[in-house]
Amino acid sequence: MAPFSQIFLAVVAAALLPLCLAQMQAGPPFVRLNKDDAMVIVADMQEGLYQIVRDFDTVIYRNNMIAHSAIASLFSIPIVLTTSAETGPNGLLPKEISSMYPDAPLIRRNGEVDAWDNADFRAAVRAQNKSQIILAGITTDVCTEFLALSLRAEGYTVFANTEASGTFTEKLAVDANDRMKDGGVILQGTFAIVMDLMRDWRNTPGSLQLLPWLDTYLPAYGYVARAHEAAVQNGTLLPGEEGL
Repeated sequence: MAPFSQIFLAVVAAALLPLCLAQMQAGPPFVRLNKDDAMVIVADMQEGLYQIVRDFDTVIYRNNMIAHSAIASLFSIPIVLTTSAETGPNGLLPKEISSMYPDAPLIRRNGEVDAWDNADFRAAVRAQNKSQIILAGITTDVCTEFLALSLRAEGYTVFANTEASGTFTEKLAVDANDRMKDGGVILQGTFAIVMDLMRDWRNTPGSLQLLPWLDTYLPAYGYVARAHEAAVQNGTLLPGEEGL
C-alpha cells in the first residue's frame, strides 16, 4: 500500500491539474488583420493640420501619412477619406493621397469633430461591409482617438496606425494611445500592419509587391532587400567570410 504522503500528493496533483490547464488556455486571443475583412480610413490628414504635428520629424511624418494611405492600394482593400473644414485653415488632403483614390468616398465634414457624428461618413464606412478598420489621422488625440473609440463602441475592430497619426506633443500622443488601448483599440505601426495583412511572403500580395512598396515607404527595410540583391548579383566572399 502506498504511503499516505504519496496518496496525498497524488490527490493534490489531480485536483490542481484542471486549474493549471485552465490557466494555460486562458490567454487573450491574437486578433489578426484579415485583408478580406479590412478597410482603411484617412481622417483629416490635411495640408493645414499637417503643420501642427510636432511629435514627428516633418519629413518622416509626411512619408508616414502617404504610406498609411497607400496600404489600401497595395492590398486592394476599401478606403474612406474624410476632411474637416477643408475650405478653411485645415486645408485639402495632400495631392499624393487624393490622387491615389479619385473614386473613393471623400466625406467633407463642415462641423463635426468626431467623424462618426457625420451621417454621410457613417454611411460610407458601413457601405464597405468590413469589420476591421485601419485608422490614422490628425490629430492623434482628437481625430484619431475620438473616431477610434466611436468605432469600437459600434463593434468594429480598430487598428490605429501609431506612425501615421500626429499631434502637438509626444505627451498628447502617449495619452491618446493609452486611452485608445484601454478602449480596446489595437496599436500598431505601418510595418506590422502590412505584414499582418500579407501573412506570408509567398502570398499575393507578397514579396513581389511588398518589397518595392517597402523600398518606397520604409527604405530601412527596402535597403535590406537591395543589399541582398547586390550580394547575390555582385557579391564576392572575402577571405575569412566563408563558413561564418
